[in-house]
Amino acid sequence: MLNKYARAFFTRVLTPIASVLLRAGISPDVVTLVGTAGVVAGALVFYPRGAFFWGTVVIALFVFSDLVDGTMARLSGRSTKWGAFLDSTLDRVADAAVFGGLAMWFAGEGDNQMMVALALFCLASGQVVSYTKARAESLGLRCDVSGLVERAERLVISLVATGLAGLHDFGVPWVDWLLPIALWLLAVGSAITLVQRMTAVRRDALGGPAAGGADGTGRAGQAPPGDPAPPDGAGGPDGLARTGGTVPTAVAHPRPHAEGGTA
Repeated sequence: MLNKYARAFFTRVLTPIASVLLRAGISPDVVTLVGTAGVVAGALVFYPRGAFFWGTVVIALFVFSDLVDGTMARLSGRSTKWGAFLDSTLDRVADAAVFGGLAMWFAGEGDNQMMVALALFCLASGQVVSYTKARAESLGLRCDVSGLVERAERLVISLVATGLAGLHDFGVPWVDWLLPIALWLLAVGSAITLVQRMTAVRRDALGGPAAGGADGTGRAGQAPPGDPAPPDGAGGPDGLARTGGTVPTAVAHPRPHAEGGTA
């Protein structure tokens, strides 16, 4: 949902930065790699120690690289399948670092096993939500339902709640409850999104050719015996990225990826 409304705004804001980077001879791939490294460092260095506020500040400084690289690709006309693949893949790495860092805190000093489970569920469900769309498209099925919680929503809700929870260290009362509430909301929202997407894919599959396909060898879209099945994840995941569509898709991005490259 946020993908549709936020990308156009941030693209306009970040276009001057993208232009400067291109003039400096920096490629979109470099921006993608540096941005991911910054997010991973912020999440895995600060979050496990309970430094939620400063960790979120560091992550926020790098997370917009996800939009900058796509803008650079559009401005330079260097839109490649490799760039889209790299962007989508590293989005998953960054997401895993954020929720993994939170899980590490709750497993250690945070000492809350329920929150550990919630953080891990948010990590796993985010990956699976992206995978459902990629796998459906690799089988020739449509997954035209964005769902309740895409990558943009996951990032905004988790980072805002975590950053505000970090203000508890500065004496702000009650804000430490925001993080558990956010994780519950994301867990429920991600589960609903997964059901929405699976339902949409099932509807398309049942509305297509008769089960078993024309040759009666198996499910529609499934390779017949002897032929290699499509690789898992082919088609590219969803997320906030260099997209022709991902985070998106109010603004066409030259480096396409399935959901956007932000669910």
